[in-house]
Amino acid sequence: MKSNKKLGSYPGILITLSLTVALFLIGFCGWVAFSSKELIKYIKQNIEVQAYLDRNLSEAKIDSIHQVIASFPEIEKKGDASLITFISSKTAAENFLAETNESYEEILGDNPFRDAFNLKVKEELLTDGELAILKQKIEAVSGVYEADYAKDFVNGITENANKAYLILSAIVLIFLIATILLINNTIKLALYSQRFIIRTMQLVGATNGFIQKPFVSKGLLQGFIAGVIASALILITQQLALKQVDGLSIIQNQQMMIYVIVIMLILGPLIGLVSTFQSINKYLNVDLDDLY
Repeated sequence: MKSNKKLGSYPGILITLSLTVALFLIGFCGWVAFSSKELIKYIKQNIEVQAYLDRNLSEAKIDSIHQVIASFPEIEKKGDASLITFISSKTAAENFLAETNESYEEILGDNPFRDAFNLKVKEELLTDGELAILKQKIEAVSGVYEADYAKDFVNGITENANKAYLILSAIVLIFLIATILLINNTIKLALYSQRFIIRTMQLVGATNGFIQKPFVSKGLLQGFIAGVIASALILITQQLALKQVDGLSIIQNQQMMIYVIVIMLILGPLIGLVSTFQSINKYLNVDLDDLY
C-alpha cells in the first residue's frame, strides 16, 4: 500500500500548463473560425440585387412587376412577405445628395436615377452562378430595365471564406498534432522518475491495469483541469474583445461558443488519457537494461 501511494505521484504542473496553452490556441482558432463564418453570413444577408425599372411606369405596372419578382423562389421571405424594397428615383436622388453633398441637377439638369427594387436573395443562392441566373430572370420581366448586383464583391466573399476556413482548419490540425506530440514527450519525461517503481510493482505481481490506473486517472484529471482553464481563458478573451471592438457582438453565436467549450472539455481529458496510456505502456514493456 505504501508503494501504491507513490505510484503516479509525478509532478504534473508542466503537463497541465502545456495542455492548457495548446487547448486555448485550438479553442481560439475555433472561435475565430465561427466568428468569421457569422461575419460572412451577416455580409451575405445584406447583399441585395437591384432591379432598375423603365422610366415613366404607372403605379399599376410597378405593382405588377413587384408581384412577378416576389413570386421567384430565389427571393428571401419573412413570413409570407418577400423581402423586396421599392426605391423611387426621387428617393434615390435624395439619398445620393445626402451621401455626396453633390447636386445632380446642377450638372445634368435632370434626375438620372430610376425607380428600383432592392431584393434580398436566399443565402444559399448567393453565388455568382446563381445570381447570374436570377439576373437574367429579372431582366426578362416586362418593365425591368436592368438587374445588377455586386459581382466582384460576391466572388471575393466566397473565395476568401473558403481560403479562411482551409487556413484555420490547417492551423487547428497543426496545433492538435503538436499538442499530442508535446504532451506525449512531456509525460514520458515525467514518468521517467517512476520507471523503477513501475518495475517493482510488476515484480511483486501487480497487473498492468493496477499500475496504469493512478497514471491514467491523473492524466484524465490534468486534461480536465486544462480544458476548464482554457475554456475560461477563451470566454475572458471573448468578453475583452467584445468591449474593445465595436460591432463584434453582431457576429457572435453563443451556441457555437458552447460547442467550442464542450470540444475543449472533451479534448483535454481525451489527450491526457491517450498520451498517459501510451507513455505508461512504454515503461510497462521496456527491458530491464533499458531502464538505466
